[in-house]
Amino acid sequence: MFGINHIKFDSMTYAMHYKDGNIRREGRGLSFFYFAPNSSIVAIPVGSNDLPFIFNETTNDYQTVSIQGQISYKIQNPKALANVLDFTIQDNGQYKKNDIEKLNQRIINEAQTSTASFIHSIQLKDAIRSAKVMEEKILEGLNTSQAIKMLGIEILGANILAVKASPEMTRALETQTREQLQKEADQAIYDRRNFAVEQERKIKESELNTEIAVEEKQKQIVEKKMQTQVINAENGRKLREMKIAADISVENQREQFIEQKAANDKKEADTQGYFIETTLKPYRDIDWRTLTALNGNSDPKMNIALAFRLMAENAEKIGNINITPDLLESVLSDKKVNRQ
Repeated sequence: MFGINHIKFDSMTYAMHYKDGNIRREGRGLSFFYFAPNSSIVAIPVGSNDLPFIFNETTNDYQTVSIQGQISYKIQNPKALANVLDFTIQDNGQYKKNDIEKLNQRIINEAQTSTASFIHSIQLKDAIRSAKVMEEKILEGLNTSQAIKMLGIEILGANILAVKASPEMTRALETQTREQLQKEADQAIYDRRNFAVEQERKIKESELNTEIAVEEKQKQIVEKKMQTQVINAENGRKLREMKIAADISVENQREQFIEQKAANDKKEADTQGYFIETTLKPYRDIDWRTLTALNGNSDPKMNIALAFRLMAENAEKIGNINITPDLLESVLSDKKVNRQ
């Protein structure tokens, strides 16, 4: 009534009351009366906002990619923003202009400018996989942008939700990827088969090496047996040589013993011969008849035998001699009696 109105703002809205070109009051969550003909009300939302965006860029290999994401921000300096954009509200509470869209578009433009040079320097495949790098580029560009600082806003974060190629290129990439995956699957099958063949070869080699090792061990056993036989033969030869040497030594000792015994016997015989010769030397030149007489043998038979010997020695001097049978019988009979 009469141009006096009442207005109320919530706590997330920063309000400025201009009267006659000067700020009469300002702050968050204000509630006041004002005279409409000479007042102007500016309301700036200071809460955080999520700004979705989507824009297209061209990669280094001349392919178009669509970048979709979201930027979170809040208005940190409402007075600075009010100096750049118009957030005046009408009496009905509606904004006089839709400058909030200008604000959002300026933020999107800065974000696109921050990523443009990076996208232009990489190829399509790399661009599709570079969402994290794009986020970093957007944050860096917005935080260093003079235009953003002039707007008095604070960037809270940036998220890249999708990086897509054109439908035709997407199908081509899918085909290429599918073929690559099929190729990798074939390579995996080949590698698996090759691995199986390699393992089989290793098993065969292991079996052959085992057989070679067994043969080598058998060879070593044979060689060891031969060495043992050689050693046994050598030991046998040495034993035989030792036995022969022992026999030779025994025979040599026996020969020496025999020689010594023969020498001793010879000496003994020589001694006995010398003794006999010495003993008989006095009788050597004595006639046997004298020796017989000296013997003192009174046996008549011996005397008869001596008589026969004398007769035999002097046979040429004796003409005839008669020996009666009785004499011979008596001699022989006595001889027989003596033998019995």
